[in-house]
Amino acid sequence: MTKKTISKKTMKKKTPKKEVSPPEHPKINRRKEWRLELPLPGVAEGKLPKGKKFKEGMTLNNISSGGAYFCLDSGVIIGSKINLVLALPDKLTERKKLKLYVGGITVRLEEANKMGKKHGVAIRFSESYKIIPDKKENFKK
Repeated sequence: MTKKTISKKTMKKKTPKKEVSPPEHPKINRRKEWRLELPLPGVAEGKLPKGKKFKEGMTLNNISSGGAYFCLDSGVIIGSKINLVLALPDKLTERKKLKLYVGGITVRLEEANKMGKKHGVAIRFSESYKIIPDKKENFKK
């Protein structure tokens, strides 16, 4: 049995792989639903951790079929039940004054991105909602 010797000349040198940066992409949305940047005015209401009720004017940052994001001063926590009453835009309602009533559970809290509010609140909607005529023509913030 003969041993084969490999000379340095016949041995292939492994060249290091070049680092290739991925092509630049716009911000990728990993959520299941598309979010609409739709600043709808409304009211958030619910209970705080110790059972005290709150009601606070707010404006949505964005909304999807599954949830919404907005800023509040109230001390809600993850798992808090929140009901929203939102004024729907005239363009969507054929100039009729309508309100959307929808509830959900707080799933995320963040540092507020708007001056004057304590924190950003993300909620996941429950399955039920109501759209009813708005007898008051505007919402107070």
